[in-house]
Amino acid sequence: MKKIIAIVREEKFAVIKDALLDIGYPGMTVTEVKGHGSQKGITEQWRGRTFKTDFVNKIQMEMVVPDKDVKDIIKCILREAATGSIGDGKIFISPIEDAIRIRTGERGEKAI
Repeated sequence: MKKIIAIVREEKFAVIKDALLDIGYPGMTVTEVKGHGSQKGITEQWRGRTFKTDFVNKIQMEMVVPDKDVKDIIKCILREAATGSIGDGKIFISPIEDAIRIRTGERGEKAI
């Protein structure tokens, strides 16, 4: 099992969620987060004034998936999240030792 954490643009989240549902993966945990990468925020103009935003709003999606599904899920996220601009986000993949469904006590891939 692997844990996939994808941090993506807010405006891309709905499209990514729908695309993951289309490939048969509806389960995820979603958190609204703020942060910045190497670009250190963004500069925007509003009413003729320039504003620097240090932390940009993003959506963090977390999912624990069977090893066999990782490539398809990553490919789906990359396809739907990419704009080609700075700030498209990041994907992190980590191994998961075990999972337990609290309601039934099932373990491993049966629990996810």
